[in-house]
Amino acid sequence: MDVVDSVVDPLREFAKDSIRLIKRRHKPNRKEFPKVAARTATGFVGFFFKLIFIPINNIIVGSG
Repeated sequence: MDVVDSVVDPLREFAKDSIRLIKRRHKPNRKEFPKVAARTATGFVGFFFKLIFIPINNIIVGSG
């Protein structure tokens, strides 16, 4: 039973936290929306930069 509980308990906590998050969330107003959009765009730019830079870095470091 301990093995089952060790797998089920984190899933149960995650489900409770997810339900709590969905119930508490709200739509951003006009003042918050540009900030959220800018941060999201920055995150995507950083993600794509890393996605491109990691293979290039491995080629440079690996050949040296």
